[in-house]
Amino acid sequence: MLRFIVILIQLVSAFLPVLSEGQVIYGPVVKLASNEIYVTFSVTLEEKNIQEIRQGIDKELKIYIDLFRVWRMWPDEFVLGKFYVRTIKADPIKKEYVATSNDGNVIIEKRFRSFESMLDWTLSVNDLKLTNMRELEPAKYFVKITVESKKRKFPPVIGYLFIFLSENEFEITKDSGFFIIEGNE
Repeated sequence: MLRFIVILIQLVSAFLPVLSEGQVIYGPVVKLASNEIYVTFSVTLEEKNIQEIRQGIDKELKIYIDLFRVWRMWPDEFVLGKFYVRTIKADPIKKEYVATSNDGNVIIEKRFRSFESMLDWTLSVNDLKLTNMRELEPAKYFVKITVESKKRKFPPVIGYLFIFLSENEFEITKDSGFFIIEGNE
């Protein structure tokens, strides 16, 4: 009986997603200026992920920037969102560092001379214009940032067949503080 319980615990722990404390979102800082909403934030990766990138393993990060309207009752209302895919590629032999950013319409590819400058550009978003405040109703709002990285070990079909297996290497979210949009005259 004890052997059965130990095997069951090992099976369950093998399929649970790994909690990671290494990835952190700094911010998001929301700035309201000239009737526009701007968002600034940055992400840090844990040392294991940074070492994998240094060794030449590509990393793809999906970044979701969502604006929510606060309701007195749960759930809050999703207003709009932006989505970016950032890819990090490093060739340790050639000392080439390439990062791309794709928002669905525009693909930006940059080459860097140093690994650190590539990480700084890829993992930070500065003064991203989210929307015009005139398009929003007067209410209380907040911005939610979600960053996820998919595992490269599993084929994409595995998630459909085994729904209890996590396809994410990590997923972190963080909300900004509340801000109020007043009536537009």
